[in-house]
Amino acid sequence: MEWTGARYADRPTVEGDTWVDAPPERVWTFVSDVELMPSMSTELQSVRWLDDASGPALGARFVGRNRHEAVGEWETTSHIVEFEPPRVFAWAVENPEHPVATWRFTLRPQDGGTRLSQWMQLGPARSNLSVLIDRMPEQEQQIVLVRMRQLKESITATLAEIKQRAETPGRTQA
Repeated sequence: MEWTGARYADRPTVEGDTWVDAPPERVWTFVSDVELMPSMSTELQSVRWLDDASGPALGARFVGRNRHEAVGEWETTSHIVEFEPPRVFAWAVENPEHPVATWRFTLRPQDGGTRLSQWMQLGPARSNLSVLIDRMPEQEQQIVLVRMRQLKESITATLAEIKQRAETPGRTQA
């Protein structure tokens, strides 16, 4: 697990990966179920599809309701910007051309199972983090590093949960 960038303008990223003892098609069922994600997150509270969508597809949109102790509660609209079953699933938060953040899962066959990676990038659009930085510009690097550490922990937990669910025989999404 690693992250890059210490300033918001650097568009900091964080990424983690794990090997899952299940084929990509099985892992994909968990990765692509955004309604399942709140059960694996302390920050994401709920997800609902928009525009009569009932599942993921390129261009589909969903609203995520989030909560963080330093910021409170907020909602964002995400747009699926990459959808290549069972290989890549990515979404951009708010404006897909100028996102607040971009999230991506990548799956590839490896050693009879799946190498699963999750990656995210902040920016370039302003976010709740930008508001904190505006209040304390001299603390920007520390603010960004703390947030990246939190995101790293979240990604680690999500990957571990997906791995556990995918490796449990007979387990479905819920």
